[in-house]
Amino acid sequence: MTVRSMTLRTRKRRTVPAAVAGFGLILAALAASPASAAPGAGGPSDNACDNRNNQTYRKLLECVTLDGVLAHQEQFQKIADNNDDPYYPGSRAAGTQGYADSVAYVAGLLEDAGYQVTLDEFEFEFVFPAVLEQVTPVEEDYETGTFTGSGAGDVTGAVIPVDLALEPPRESTSGCEAADFAGLDFSGPSDIALIQRGACDFAVKATNAEAAGAEAVVIFNQGNDPTREELIVGTLGDADVTIPVVGASFADGVALSQPGSTAHVRVVESETRTDVNVIAELPGRNDDNVVMAGAHLDSVAAGPGINDNGSGSAAILETALKMANLKPHNTLRFAWWGAEEHGLIGSTAYVDELPQDELDRIALYLNYDMVGSPNYVFMVYDADQSTFEAPVPVPPGSAAIEDVYELYYTWAEEPYDDTAFSGRSDYQAFIENGIPAAGLFTGAEEIKTPEQEAIWGGTAGEQSDQCYHEACDTIDNLDLHALEVNSDLIAFAQLTFAYSTESVNGVPGARVPGRLPGFPDQPAGPEGTFDSSTDGGAVLDRGGATD
Repeated sequence: MTVRSMTLRTRKRRTVPAAVAGFGLILAALAASPASAAPGAGGPSDNACDNRNNQTYRKLLECVTLDGVLAHQEQFQKIADNNDDPYYPGSRAAGTQGYADSVAYVAGLLEDAGYQVTLDEFEFEFVFPAVLEQVTPVEEDYETGTFTGSGAGDVTGAVIPVDLALEPPRESTSGCEAADFAGLDFSGPSDIALIQRGACDFAVKATNAEAAGAEAVVIFNQGNDPTREELIVGTLGDADVTIPVVGASFADGVALSQPGSTAHVRVVESETRTDVNVIAELPGRNDDNVVMAGAHLDSVAAGPGINDNGSGSAAILETALKMANLKPHNTLRFAWWGAEEHGLIGSTAYVDELPQDELDRIALYLNYDMVGSPNYVFMVYDADQSTFEAPVPVPPGSAAIEDVYELYYTWAEEPYDDTAFSGRSDYQAFIENGIPAAGLFTGAEEIKTPEQEAIWGGTAGEQSDQCYHEACDTIDNLDLHALEVNSDLIAFAQLTFAYSTESVNGVPGARVPGRLPGFPDQPAGPEGTFDSSTDGGAVLDRGGATD
């Protein structure tokens, strides 16, 4: 499409070097890729849905279709397939051409539909993939990652085990004391300390290894229980570590501990890049009452991210396109966030730089992160804390948003459950500023129980999304029923609040024209398949600052 300066605007946040890669990729993609080259609006250009005012539930739900949502996800898949980034090919990760093309696709369709589109800049640290390879006595590549705060370097040398506890019960204190390194020969030019997780902070282990003369460190998981078997990658906090520090699984650490083992460790220094959020606005009669919905547009580096989070991105895109001719009572604002997978960076930057009067205009925020998981459970953020005590403040009005979701599931005769209101997605920055929020989730790493299988189908004993953060999160990694139901619910909620947010923030509005037949007065209530001792489907961080 041609960049039209009247509507497609860039909101500059900071002065950044012209050589920074991310934003330049996006401008190039916008200039080179006409929106018409990528179908995805859910039908032909003369489709009545694209031309009429879908101001009733019946009209909007008729027009927001599974085919329309899938068309966008198919485009995200093609974009990822075409991304030949030397470090992160096949992905839509922030800072890559795959993300730039995703932005161009979404922004182009929205601008053509008549939205006021802004490309909202932010900076982030672009982290290059780490390398961990065993050279002798076997040749093997191992899954790894860079510890936050690591130094950079490219080291090939002898692997020196440090006070390992490889036999049960594996009560490891490896690397926690300087004495653990006594008698070990780190006098070579390229020695790699092999350290086991356990007992003390990762930073202590890495600092002691560097002081002993190691040129690189591999910290592998402890292996003392099933939760400490997989790859561990954490943070070194504020420690002053100048050598590369990478992670490994317990099994890979055992392999590296073999006598005569040599390995190759590489950590490339990260660089600051600039990327953008896509913000699209449809003015309403009450411009001081803004209804926001958002989903992160970026994938992880491992793959195309079609469920995480092409599902939420596609669903709100199709909703926005089918609401483009609406004359809403409240102003509508849709957001596609960047660098969520780097730590909620895009959404946090956006909220942090809004002045207080702009924050005050936002009536509520609706978050959609993974709404089509292949082994799904329908879940709503537990804003009323009926199942989970929230670890974060829950702004007043959030429970009223939860009610809207639950009423729709009840009307659609779809059982649902609570998921913890944890702040671990892009709604975090909004709730920290007192803005009411809620959202939908169909699961990631959590294991489906037999009880949940009986209610929602799928397979007990498997993750809600077995391809979560993996290369296999492709167009085939979706449950189409879950995606269809949630896409309709996203449209339903957006239209509800487009007319009135009175139940949330007390601001009077108007009634949505027409009604859904048989719509209930009370929600059925969550199924109660989670309890307060579980994480309730909350996506947990992989690794932390401590053992």
